[in-house]
Amino acid sequence: MSSQDIPEENLPEEQEHAHGAVGVADEKNPFADPGLPPHEHRVQDIDERAAKRSERAVAFLFTLSMLATVGFIASYVTIPHDRAIYVFPVGHVNALNFALGLTLGVALFTIGAGAVHWARTLMSDVEVADERHPIEAPPEVRQQVHADFKLGAKESALGRRKLIRNTMLGALTLVPLSGLVLLRDLGPLPGTKLRHTLWAKGKLLVNMNTNEPLRPADVAVGSLTFAKPEGLEEHDEEFQTEIAKAALMIVRIQPDNIKDKRELEWSHEGIVAYSKICTHVGCPISLYEQQTHHVLCPCHQSTFDLADGARVIFGPAGHALPQLRIGVNDAGYLEALGDFDEPVGPAFWERG
Repeated sequence: MSSQDIPEENLPEEQEHAHGAVGVADEKNPFADPGLPPHEHRVQDIDERAAKRSERAVAFLFTLSMLATVGFIASYVTIPHDRAIYVFPVGHVNALNFALGLTLGVALFTIGAGAVHWARTLMSDVEVADERHPIEAPPEVRQQVHADFKLGAKESALGRRKLIRNTMLGALTLVPLSGLVLLRDLGPLPGTKLRHTLWAKGKLLVNMNTNEPLRPADVAVGSLTFAKPEGLEEHDEEFQTEIAKAALMIVRIQPDNIKDKRELEWSHEGIVAYSKICTHVGCPISLYEQQTHHVLCPCHQSTFDLADGARVIFGPAGHALPQLRIGVNDAGYLEALGDFDEPVGPAFWERG
């Protein structure tokens, strides 16, 4: 916009000695303080029509941020997590991730762009030189700070530019909703899922390798056998989730070598069944030493004594492996007599 388009009464008066003009060196003062250049008025400062246009531009950016935030939430709710789309020139990408990144980026960018445009076109841009002062703040300085704050609030035109104020507040209010929506990815509350597995009274012990029910004769002294609950198949949708809790290791120890009384009572002819999940960080235990009846977790070397209640004898694990009470049914197959008496795997703060 040229000066011809601005009403004459709005044009600033020409000043012979502008505030902050650059000083000139002379013989008496060869190093004159250069000061600040004369203040140049922006078109928004002298033409309310231009100021209104800037106000609408800022409000548009804040409104676009609100729409982008709504789009973020809508994308999270409606787009399947496994859907893929083609985006040139990147190629095929996950549709949900692309939509979330795009909408959240637009929401944050337009808030920043709106704030910058507001500051550059509508807030006061007069440069003020202030003298250095001590760190302590005497009463008169505090009064000056309060006065400056009130002046800054007035010069920002936040109270007068209601359109900017309302759209900015709307954008800043909606953007945090993006973070709240993402909390849904933490999943539903586990309830009692961590305390229970698929093991129950009457569930047969099925060999993980042969997929056949186990008989006592199938477990030799010194051997290590892995088992799963009857009815749990690898093609099941929840197989990985359930086997991570129900995985079982079975060993046969001479009854005379079992030191723990309850372990002996919960076994069958020296056959003991313990959780395969390490109580440190949940790694699967797979190493068994026949002579000592120790099992070793390969991740962090936690060692458990299966002849003494699977107590921890080495490593970072915090407590013994849970034991499954077992017996034999009328058909001669090994079966569970209930679930584990405590949660399997690593400890959690609600553990009794």
